[in-house]
Order: sequence, then C-alpha cells, then structure tokens
Amino acid sequence: MQTSCGSKRRMACSFHFVPLLLLTLLLLISSASSTAALPSMHSSSEEDTASNATAAARLRPGKELLKYKRIRALLKKLNKPSLKTIQSPDGDLIDCVPSHLQPAFDHPKLKGQKLLDPPERPKNYNLTIADSSSSRVGEVVVQAWHAAGEECPEGTVAIRRTTEKDLLRASSLRRYGRKPARRNIRRDSTSNGHEHAVGYVNNENYYGAKASVNVWSPRIGDPSEFSLSQIWIISGSFGNDLNTIEAGWQVSPELYGDSNPRFFTYWTTDAYQETGCYNHNCRGFVQTTNKIAIGAAITPESVYNGRQFDITLMLWKDPKHGHWWLELGPGMVVGYWPSYLFTHLAHHGNMVQFGGEVVNTRPSGSHTATQMGSGHFPGEGFDRAAYFRNLQVVDWDNSLIPAANLKLLADHPACYDIQGGSNSYWGSYFYYGGPGRNVKCP
Repeated sequence: MQTSCGSKRRMACSFHFVPLLLLTLLLLISSASSTAALPSMHSSSEEDTASNATAAARLRPGKELLKYKRIRALLKKLNKPSLKTIQSPDGDLIDCVPSHLQPAFDHPKLKGQKLLDPPERPKNYNLTIADSSSSRVGEVVVQAWHAAGEECPEGTVAIRRTTEKDLLRASSLRRYGRKPARRNIRRDSTSNGHEHAVGYVNNENYYGAKASVNVWSPRIGDPSEFSLSQIWIISGSFGNDLNTIEAGWQVSPELYGDSNPRFFTYWTTDAYQETGCYNHNCRGFVQTTNKIAIGAAITPESVYNGRQFDITLMLWKDPKHGHWWLELGPGMVVGYWPSYLFTHLAHHGNMVQFGGEVVNTRPSGSHTATQMGSGHFPGEGFDRAAYFRNLQVVDWDNSLIPAANLKLLADHPACYDIQGGSNSYWGSYFYYGGPGRNVKCP
C-alpha cells in the first residue's frame, strides 16, 4: 500500500498542506496577541487607573486623556510625602506629613519658614459659664480616625488624603475644594442657591470669635448640595473684595463622598471668586497639630431626643504678628491663616456671623429637602433643634466678651429658621435650622 503521495498526487497534497500551515500560524498569532492583552494580576491600582484612563482616552483621546492628566497632576500637588499613613474606619486615609511639606508651604512667602508657636489666648479665655444641661451635653474633640488607635509622629501634621474618587465627584476640577462663586453672603440668596439662618454682629471692629456648636448629621437632598454650621469672620464690602475666614462642621457628599459631619476650614479674599479653598485644597491655612485632621469626620453626633454633642471653636487674631489662629475644643490649637493672605482681614473683621448655610439647587424644580442643623425647626428646642451657645467675640483689647446686640436673620424662614436668647447658663445663644422642603416651603 502506498503511504505517501504519488508523483501524480504530490501537487494536490501540497495545496492541502499550505492552507493547514497558514491556519496553524494564524491561530498561534491570535493566541499570543490575546495573552499579551491580559492585564497583570499584580498591577497596582494606580497602574489599573492609568490603563483604564488610557483605554478611555483611545475612545475619546482629547477630553479623557486631558482630564486624566489633570487629575494626576492635582493629586500630586495636594498629597504630600508622608512618614506614616493611618487607615480610618470610615475609609479615610490620614497622611502624617512633615509640617514643612504641607500644602501651605508651597506659598512663596512660606518657603524656608518654620511653624509659628501659638500666641497667648485672649483675655477671659478661661472664664466659663455654668451649664445646667451639662449632663446631656458632651464636648466633641474626637475624629473617626482616632478609633484606629494610632497617632501621627511629632513634627508631622495629620492631613486627610485626597483621592481620585474625590476628584471624579467634583463638578469642576478647576474649582475643586472651593465654594461656588457668589457675591452675597447675608441677604436673600435665591439667585445663587445659598440659604442661611444666622446670628451676626456688625457694629464694631472684631479680632476673633468663639462659640460651642451643636453637631448633627443633616440629610442632604442632592449630592451636589451641602449643609454646614460655622463661624464666619468677615471684612470688606459684600462685593468682590469680601474677605472671610470660616470654621465649623459640614456634610458634603460631593466633597467627601459620604454623609458624615466633618470639621472644616475655609477662606477667601475675593468673595469666593478665585482665591481661597476648603481645608488644605490650596496653599493657605497652616496646620500646626498632629492630632486633628481638617476634613476628617467628627464623632459622635447628636441624637434627636437624646444625648447632645458640640464642639467649641475659637478664632482669634495674634496682636503681635497679625495671623488668624484656630482652636478646636479646650486647648487644641489647629493652626493659622497667615495675615499676608488677606487685604481687609490683615487688619480686623467688621462682622462676625454664627449659624447655618445650605445650598439649594432646586432639584426637580422644587425647594431642596437638604436639612440644616438637626433638620428640625428651632421652636422644638433642646434635644431636638440644633444650637449655638456661649457666643463671644474678641475686642480691640484682645478680650473675649459676650456677642452683644446679636441680630438674627433667616432668609427663608419657612425652610430654615432661627430663634435666640440669653441666659446665665448658655450666655448668648440661638436655635436654628429646619427640614428644607415642606408644605410651607414648596
């Protein structure tokens, strides 16, 4: 039996063999290409992100690649080298950054400078008012990351790390970490979506303020909105030259990615147009403590019909160097805003405000359901409505004095209201807040 192609059949066999060889080669090349396209199981999250961004950039090469590059550049600018990182139970990463490497030291006027020591507190600092409800009020100086049982080393400052998710949530990378631009801070603010319930004084020159602020976790109706409670020190007109420094707590899903109340700072010198920012999102506020992280969650929160918690904030101007200092709780100095940041506030404030603010984007064409304070109207009183107590200001003599002649303003009282008073237990105080959208606030 013939086992190979005969002379008459060799040409036919060759024609069968060549296609089989080509098919085999094509299969091998396809297999190799598929294997090369598989991602490495050991690639880092940053490499995965870069790969995803690059893939997206191939689909929309201009827009996506540019956004990715901007995100990476901004993260590099905001997140400084750290000696240690602490994982908070709420998901935050707290970086222990050498104090001289924090974002504020990117400013030319701070290059090569050292942290300043806190100045003396204002006179009457240790004068306290008896509190008849002290058994039901707790002073909050704890942040969620403290539950990890770790501390930042001496010589570092605790800074909440900004993540790629934080930036992807932002409505604008250019304005990341800033309040929406606006002109008016006190009067009816329907046009710009900001609504307030505040107590304020504006008949003197002011060099600081102090108050105890009730801590809640108000519900936010739309992720792009926020609810905050804070102290403002203000100078200038309410035009484009407005200077403010601000500190308090806020709930902002867009900025932080959750609904926890978080300790924050803010500043501006041009009515929120181009200068200033929250926390460490620009070169401004200089942090001096390794025990508090600006932007980190405050715990615990107050409970409706239950135990109440508050934080005591004090902002005051150093008479010697002119910087504005911030203290959280008894004796915990957080840091300072350098005087060179400001125009009018380089000298003094001409108004102090205490109270709440929300952003109302009018989702679905109706008023937002974002709450202010506890989400309940001030008429419900203690255990139910949010409060500010022991309102004080610092005068020309660097003395803490009661905030006399306090004026109250609620620009949308059917949505958020305010009621105040004064007594020997709480000094000057007020209850404030509300639920937002309701029958009388459609």
